[in-house]
Amino acid sequence: MKVYDLCCEHGHRFEGWFSSEDDFIAQSAKLQIACPVCGSSTFTKLLSAPRLNLSGARAPTADPHPALAAPWIRIARELMAHTVDVGDRFAEEARRIHYDEAPRRGIRGIATQAECRALAEEGIEVAPLPIPAGLNPH
Repeated sequence: MKVYDLCCEHGHRFEGWFSSEDDFIAQSAKLQIACPVCGSSTFTKLLSAPRLNLSGARAPTADPHPALAAPWIRIARELMAHTVDVGDRFAEEARRIHYDEAPRRGIRGIATQAECRALAEEGIEVAPLPIPAGLNPH
């Protein structure tokens, strides 16, 4: 197994796991490797320390849900493409939409826990959804 540290043209770093060097070259040639943050297929292979499997050595701590990262990034991109960023005016704008003082549309932004509780008490549905680093404009 070959694990490479990669960096896309936009500076997003990510890991690529390949069965061999030939597999990496083949996938690169077919543009099958893409940055999980921005989707770019233009990247460079960074220098990285070799990973050695030594007897008695402990495995490095890894992301417990690596398979969820790419789908969540796709969902977050879709959410961002179909909502309006209202920044820290989220609670105010959610109320305006709820009370028909502003056009109905999907919004996203920043709200405190207290603001979210107050919105819920008014019957305004909100859902906290963390946007992955690199996608979040804030």
